[in-house]
Amino acid sequence: MFENPSLITRIAIGKAIGFLFGLIGFIFLPYFLPEANSLLRWGILLWYTTLGAIIGMFGVFTYHPILKLPFPWWFRATIVGAWMNFVLIFFAFDAMQAMMFSVFGENGIMTSPFWFTAEGAIIGLTIGYFATRFGGEGKATVGK
Repeated sequence: MFENPSLITRIAIGKAIGFLFGLIGFIFLPYFLPEANSLLRWGILLWYTTLGAIIGMFGVFTYHPILKLPFPWWFRATIVGAWMNFVLIFFAFDAMQAMMFSVFGENGIMTSPFWFTAEGAIIGLTIGYFATRFGGEGKATVGK
């Protein structure tokens, strides 16, 4: 799977994939929310880049530090991605709600901005897969 586990590789891969998702958001946000300002667009780009770095750093933990339970990459990355997007909703609730109204209509079934939590889980899972696949995981990533 990987020759030399590396935390730096994990973080770099996480940031690169997060940047790609952020770039997609940066480019397509005006189509979903025409009144979106450039600050929101740049925020989305930087948010997902940072999310990738955080998921990359979390690759060191293979066991929960307090509960001493296994913490596999797919669970860890999904939870971090969902949590970070959950927090994002609190920072940009009005903009996210306006985007959901724009896409699904005011009476649509998916008008809640909290659907971005599920999006974060999927993006986190994707980032976690590639970071683990090419950067390894566990304490071996930190080196000696």
